[in-house]
Amino acid sequence: MRGRGDESQKKNLITGLCAAAIFFGFLYVYNGSIFGSSTPSALRKLGSSYLGGDGDGDEKQEDSTSKYSLDDADDGIIARNFPVCDDRHSELIPCLDRNLIYQLRLKLDLSLMEHYERHCPPPERRFNCLIPPPPGYKIPIKWPKSRDEVWKANIPHTHLAHEKSDQNWMVVKGEKIVFPGGGTHFHYGADKYIASLANMLKFSDNNLNNDGNLRTVLDVGCGVASFGAYLLSSNIIAMSLAPNDVHQNQIQFALERGIPAYLGVLGTKRLPYPSRSFELAHCSRCRIDWLQRDGILLLELDRLLRPGGYFAYSSPEAYAQDEEDLRIWREMSALVERMCWRIAEKKNQTVIWQKPVNNDCYMGREPGTQPPLCRSDDDPDAVYGVAMEACITPYSNNDHKVKGSGLAPWPARATAPPPRLADFGYSKDIFEKDTEIWQKRVDNYWSLLSPKTSPDGIRNIMDMKANMGSFAAALKNKPVWVMNVVTEDGPNTLKIIYDRGLIGSIHSWCEAYSTYPRTYDLLHAWTVFSDVERKGCSAEDLLIEMDRMLRPTGFIIIRDKKSVIEYVKKYLAALHWEEVTTANPTSDSEQDVDEVVVFVVQKKLWLTSESLRNSE
Repeated sequence: MRGRGDESQKKNLITGLCAAAIFFGFLYVYNGSIFGSSTPSALRKLGSSYLGGDGDGDEKQEDSTSKYSLDDADDGIIARNFPVCDDRHSELIPCLDRNLIYQLRLKLDLSLMEHYERHCPPPERRFNCLIPPPPGYKIPIKWPKSRDEVWKANIPHTHLAHEKSDQNWMVVKGEKIVFPGGGTHFHYGADKYIASLANMLKFSDNNLNNDGNLRTVLDVGCGVASFGAYLLSSNIIAMSLAPNDVHQNQIQFALERGIPAYLGVLGTKRLPYPSRSFELAHCSRCRIDWLQRDGILLLELDRLLRPGGYFAYSSPEAYAQDEEDLRIWREMSALVERMCWRIAEKKNQTVIWQKPVNNDCYMGREPGTQPPLCRSDDDPDAVYGVAMEACITPYSNNDHKVKGSGLAPWPARATAPPPRLADFGYSKDIFEKDTEIWQKRVDNYWSLLSPKTSPDGIRNIMDMKANMGSFAAALKNKPVWVMNVVTEDGPNTLKIIYDRGLIGSIHSWCEAYSTYPRTYDLLHAWTVFSDVERKGCSAEDLLIEMDRMLRPTGFIIIRDKKSVIEYVKKYLAALHWEEVTTANPTSDSEQDVDEVVVFVVQKKLWLTSESLRNSE
C-alpha cells in the first residue's frame, strides 16, 4: 500500500489497527485478571503496614526472572517481590478453579462430576501472586472452642446458614458463625446420631470406636463436617470429603473449625487414598447416585474399606417411603448382595452394611456375576489420576487367611508395626527406629516453636513428605491432627500411615493441593524442596503454594540441605515471612547430618489496602 493515496484504504487500515489493539488489550486484561498475576487489574498493593509485621506496601516490583536452581543459592540470587492477587481470589484453589474450566473450554461430563475433579492450570496460566485474606480477617479461634464457632469475617459466606436453617448446620450470631452439631439427617446433634450407630452395631458403651478397633472413617458428602467433629472425642479420626459444589465452602468451614477435611468428589477418578484405609464409610443424605455406572461409586468405597469394614447409609431409600425410594432400595440391595456385603443392622432411616473379611463369598458367586473381580494386574493402591474401575478388589492369599487387617487397637496402633510393612521390604526394626528418630525430632521442633506460640496455637498440621507417618505418630498425644502427604512418584507408604490409625493423601508438589487458602497452622517440609528440584519443577511455585495453604501467623518447618535454606531465605521478604530460628539437627541416623539444616519461619498477618478500607 506504500505510495498509494487512497483515503478509504488508509481509514480501513487505521480502523483495523484500532480494532486489533482493542481486541488484544481485552484479551490481555481478561486473561490476566483471571489467571495471571502481572496484570494490574488482578493485583493489589499491600497496605502501608502489615498487621503483625513491618513493611512498605509501595515497594517496586522486580522484573528479573527468578532462578530455581537450589544449588546456585550462593550466587547472589535476588528474589523479586511477589505481587498480591485481586481480593476476589482470596479463596482461590488453583486445581479446582471453575474459572479455569470455563476459560480453557474443557469438555467435561457434568453428570459424572468431572467439573469437581482436579484440573490444574498449565504453566502459563499459573498465578505468581500472593493470596490475600478477606477484609476483616482475624486469627482463627483456637481448638477446642473452634469446633463450635468461627469468625464470620474469615469465611464471609452465610448462605448455608439460611439454606439449612431447619437442620442446625450453622447459625450466624453477630461476628461469629456457630455450629450446633446438626446435619441433614441428625437435626438434634451428631453426638446422639453417632451413639445410635454404635448401638446398632452393639458396640460396648455405645462408643463407635469399638474399644479402639474402629479408628479411621471416610465421611462422603460431609456438609460442614460436624459428624467428623464429634467423632474426635471418641478417638476416631474422619476424612471429611466434599466437593466445592453448590454448597460452597463446606470444607473451608470444616478446616477453619480445626476438623480434618479434604476437597474431593466421587466422580471418575479414584480418591487419593490406598485400598483398605477405612474401618467405616459414612453417607448421610449425601446426594450420591450409588447405582450409576454399574455401581462404580460403591465399588470405590469397597476398595477403600478394610476387611469387615462398614458402610453406614442414612437416606430415605433405607426405609422406602415411596415407590421411587423402594425401587432404589431394591436395586441397591441387589447390588451390594452381589458385592458380598451383608446387612449388619437396619433401623429407621439407616442401614449399615458390612464387607466380608475374606474371599469365600467372592469365590462362591455364580460365573459371570456382576460386578466382576478386578484383574490380577490391577493395583488397588494406584490412585493419583487413576480412573475408577467397576470391579471388586479381592484379598491377597495372605489377607484371605488372616481374615482381617491384623491391626492393633488405637492408640497402640500408632506405634505398632503394621502388617503391610512387608509390602515395602521394611523390617520391624526399621519401623521402630524411624518412630524413635521422629519422636526426638518432633520434641526438638516443639522446643523451637514454644517461644513463639502457645500450646493451643497449632491445630491443623500438614506433613508434606510423610514417609511412614512417624512425624504424625509422635504428635498423637497433642491436640492436633496431621494431613500426611505421600508423593505420587515414591513408595506408596500411605497405606502404612492409614494402618497406623492416621490419615493422609497422595499428591505431587509440582501442583497445587486440594485445599482452600489459609487452612493449615503448620507445614513440615522434609526434603520437599530437594525433591521438587530433582523433578525439574518450580521451587518458587512451591513457596507460593505453601504461603497459600498457611494461615497468617502460622509456621513452616523446613528440614533440608543448606543450599535450600539459603534459597528460601532470599524469598522471606517477598513472602512476608520472618525467620524464627535456624538450627542444626541433633545427631541421629540422618545421612550427611552436617549438610542438613532445620529452618523455622512464621507467616505475618497482612491485609491489602483495599481489604483495610473494606473492613473499616
